[in-house]
Amino acid sequence: MRLTVFTDVSLRLVMRLAVAEGDELLTTRTVAGMLRVPYTHMAKAVARLADMGLVEARRGRNGGLRLTESGRRATVGSIVRELEGGGDLAGCEDDPPCPLRAACRLRTALDQAREAFYASLDAVTVESLVSSPTRDTLTLLRFGPE
Repeated sequence: MRLTVFTDVSLRLVMRLAVAEGDELLTTRTVAGMLRVPYTHMAKAVARLADMGLVEARRGRNGGLRLTESGRRATVGSIVRELEGGGDLAGCEDDPPCPLRAACRLRTALDQAREAFYASLDAVTVESLVSSPTRDTLTLLRFGPE
């Protein structure tokens, strides 16, 4: 299973915000540059994570991004579940729909595999993702070209 680019960008954002020092506020543009992600992708990730209550985004002169307490405690499984959604892994309902869908066991097997994948990520918290040596690497990131 491969995560969407959107989920990947969102997880990297959460990880970088998890190691922000004290009252350090990073802007969307700064984090996009640090993580070498287009600004538009990062802005969408910020908006979605804010809707989920994981990131606080303040506008204005003293604005910036901050990981909320629930964002810090969140499991990677819960974040990925929410961002990836529950659509079919196979094209059962594509146009045209698969002619095997009424009697096929593949959809069930793939759903079970996805749930096992998510369940394995339920044991991983955002905080555990950013322990050393990852923490050190994340804090050394500097603004770079998109």
